[in-house]
Amino acid sequence: MPEILRGVIRRHGQAVSDPAAWVRSPYKPSPTIVEAARALYANHSVEAIARFDADACNLTKTAQAIQDIIHDAQMCRRKSICFVSGVPGAGKTLVGLNTATQRPTTSAASNAVFLSSNGPLVAVLREALARDQVARDKSAGKKSTKTSHLSSIKVFIQNVHHFRDEALHDSVSPPAEHVAIFDEAQRAWNLEQTANFMRRRKGQLNFDKSEPSFLIDYLDRHQDWAVIVCLVGGGQEINTGEAGIREWIRSLQARPQWHIYISSQLTDREYGVTPSDLAGTLSTRTITDERLHLTMSLRSFRSDQVSNFVKALLDLNRAQAMQLLDSFLDRYPIRLTRSLIAAKEWVRHQARGSERIGLMASSKAPRLKPHAIDIRVNVDPVHWFLNPREDTRSSFYLEDAATEFQVQGLELDWAVVTWDADLRLTGEQWSYHDFRGSKWTNVHSDDNRRYLTNAYRVLLTRARQGMVMFVPPGDAIDPTRKPAYYQATYAYLRSLGIPEITT
Repeated sequence: MPEILRGVIRRHGQAVSDPAAWVRSPYKPSPTIVEAARALYANHSVEAIARFDADACNLTKTAQAIQDIIHDAQMCRRKSICFVSGVPGAGKTLVGLNTATQRPTTSAASNAVFLSSNGPLVAVLREALARDQVARDKSAGKKSTKTSHLSSIKVFIQNVHHFRDEALHDSVSPPAEHVAIFDEAQRAWNLEQTANFMRRRKGQLNFDKSEPSFLIDYLDRHQDWAVIVCLVGGGQEINTGEAGIREWIRSLQARPQWHIYISSQLTDREYGVTPSDLAGTLSTRTITDERLHLTMSLRSFRSDQVSNFVKALLDLNRAQAMQLLDSFLDRYPIRLTRSLIAAKEWVRHQARGSERIGLMASSKAPRLKPHAIDIRVNVDPVHWFLNPREDTRSSFYLEDAATEFQVQGLELDWAVVTWDADLRLTGEQWSYHDFRGSKWTNVHSDDNRRYLTNAYRVLLTRARQGMVMFVPPGDAIDPTRKPAYYQATYAYLRSLGIPEITT
């Protein structure tokens, strides 16, 4: 070790100014979203749990911007909605949890609730916080159970659909909270999906509001003030009926009492909002605050360019993808292979200590079954993300593949990302396919094509430290797995400069 340190000093030309202070200083790795949630729930601030560099500064500024908006709304007795945008893994959920936990709880009017339509995320966070509270109680010599803590945690972290249902039960009263944080707000349902659900499940035959419109009206029942915080990601809609950010903006057209806070990046192409959407009467009550955009990825903390690389890869921007990959490959390793065994061995070899590994696949990838990957298996995200390596249900076992629906909003340290023939390169463009019956069919719907692309965007941005992509070789005697279905995709990924694992 001394030789290594001396070598570093010789290479970089400076020594540690106070070696004793350096040794005594705490280890501050970038936390996972689960670790961050535990710390926030234990009354730590976002500044205390983020790394002390540009990322932490960015998070702190965004958190402060939200607190400023909440304070102004409360003091001026008005309604405000803000959109927090950012690249995948930039810390949007972390900022939202910070807002919910940092609100004073001495009066009902100051409470906040964290809402998500992402069932796996809600389940994992609730379970993690409950387990952590039990462990804290045990350390303090107190006995408690998960059940005893879950009741209060469920008030703090709610499924957005349950929150919406409370508004249906009482059509007059406002929610208990004046501040509502909507995680992954771009996934809120459009009018058609909401009306269909209300008709089938709630017996309401003439429901005429989209989910954003209904949720805004629910908070609008407050006579004094209210704040909605929308945490939004670009290119993250992955399921039928998800309205995107534009539906929130459209819903505000007829609600002039709401002030709107955005960053200039919200009108970038990937967010689906154009300057014209914010024109007219909306422009007079729209305030631009650049602190509301998170520019750097915390998830892939070894490089803040991984999400940009994934975007370039999916956009088929070969030159940009190559340039970005070359800028971080030594710090954030990515590998490519046609052997699932080699892929699993690679992530096992990379992981150290408690670093979590996992296997992922698109929900539209049924022809991975010959590789013992069956996307029809119901993976429980709580067991998959939280249980120890000795548990066969955990991600450590690399047996059950989680899909984009189970992993969105969550993360691994090292990931095996499988790539089936649902999204394949044909010529110079992607072709989109759905497996029905015994054959692949073409996907013609623009929305469904976008969902499929976004599914791979989610899978390719889950790993914090590195990943390996497994593209099957195919099988010449299986018409559903022709080698040609995979070869062009593999060749494209290899042409970007991703190193191969052959054995």
